[in-house]
Amino acid sequence: MEIHIDLTGTRGHRDAIYRQLRAAILAGRIRPGEALPPTRELAQRLAVSRTTVSAAYDRLTAEGFLAARVGAGTFVTAAPVSAEPVPAGPGVRPLPEWDAVPPPPAPFAPAPEFDFRPGVPDLSLFPFDTWRRLITQRLRAGQADLMTYGDPQGHPALRAEIARHAGVSRDVRAGAAQVVVTAGAQQTTDLVARVLLRTGDLAAVEDPGYPPPRLVLGARGVRVAPVPVDASGIVVDAIPAGTRLVYVTPSHQYPLGLSMSLDRRLELLDWAERNDAVLVEDDYDTEFRYTGRPLEPLHSLDSRGRVVYVGSFSKVLSPALRLGFLIAPPTLVPALVKARYLTDWHAPNVEQAALAAFMAEGGFARHVRRMRKVYRGRHELLSAVLARDFADFLTPLPSTAGLHLSALAPADCGGLVRAARRRGVRLYSLGDFGVGERRHGLVFGYGAVAAERIEPGLARLRALADEGVA
Repeated sequence: MEIHIDLTGTRGHRDAIYRQLRAAILAGRIRPGEALPPTRELAQRLAVSRTTVSAAYDRLTAEGFLAARVGAGTFVTAAPVSAEPVPAGPGVRPLPEWDAVPPPPAPFAPAPEFDFRPGVPDLSLFPFDTWRRLITQRLRAGQADLMTYGDPQGHPALRAEIARHAGVSRDVRAGAAQVVVTAGAQQTTDLVARVLLRTGDLAAVEDPGYPPPRLVLGARGVRVAPVPVDASGIVVDAIPAGTRLVYVTPSHQYPLGLSMSLDRRLELLDWAERNDAVLVEDDYDTEFRYTGRPLEPLHSLDSRGRVVYVGSFSKVLSPALRLGFLIAPPTLVPALVKARYLTDWHAPNVEQAALAAFMAEGGFARHVRRMRKVYRGRHELLSAVLARDFADFLTPLPSTAGLHLSALAPADCGGLVRAARRRGVRLYSLGDFGVGERRHGLVFGYGAVAAERIEPGLARLRALADEGVA
């Protein structure tokens, strides 16, 4: 084991070795069961006598921190020890903007018995065998370029496939030169804010809406205005004067599930041109539309270079891949690439190359078709059960796409949601997504819950509602 001990400027070498080893054990830098270097080896490395090191080891052994095993060496004891006290004083404080950001969810929390969380795909249907083959092929090929620093804009082959896919499936007309591979909508919002907004500038988000972009902008010192949403989409007349950026989900409004009307889309584009603003269009789950053809994106209607189009592979494949993309006006691409380079340089090269091959050989399109059929069945089942068993207090909102649907309620559902979580049913209240006037209702995801679990989960929710916890 390589242990760092600094004897610079110290006189009592034995005490210094003892204190630094003890601190490393208490802090967990040297874990229980790990072996310390032999006394002779550590003495040579520190240029001290072996007796000095042995004395420090003996003291730690006497105090229970170390244990000697004959013929094996000296090991950190497995017995628990108390952590070092936190230093007194206030310490360094972050900017106040970060106080408003909630902590991230626990990444490895056990899955609920009935998982109605929105935006979570069915990972049991991920194409594991195909993905394993594609990753292995790239590693076996010994492509050194995949193991070094990559292009901040993204792997060229993947950008070409994204441009082709967006053009065929979404009518987004752009070449690979306008594509930047990202980690998803949150990073896209951060990159756009970095290159266009200064501290104190004004941005607008839908209310209710997807919380992370609002939090990303606020943490950057941008003033964020919540703008109400009606049956046609974001209310353009309510966007405050001076707004420089508007984040919208026009194809499938999150979380209400409504689609922005054509008139409202044209009105929003005209507003952006008049006010010299950028529109960040998050088209996060348009692959899963169950009736009719996909709606024409803002990007396709934009002839003035006002729209940054955002897509993600988190809902289609897996959020663990951390792969998404943006398609930007040519005037913005160089700055966005520089911003990507300065933040985290690039997305993982091997995964990008594997995804490019997956798309090129048709596997991605086949997976989308398969999952669209699966999710359509769950969408129809969920809608039918809500109409049958919850008609007395829930009014489902029209939704023909995505991995969730929302329903309005006459009163706040926070109590019902909390009670449901305690009983193994995980879902969200509409109020969780509002900033200003909060709407009452529930948001049901059906990506992560198997079809045969939908009715039992809703039956448990119905029983809780009947108990009056709502």
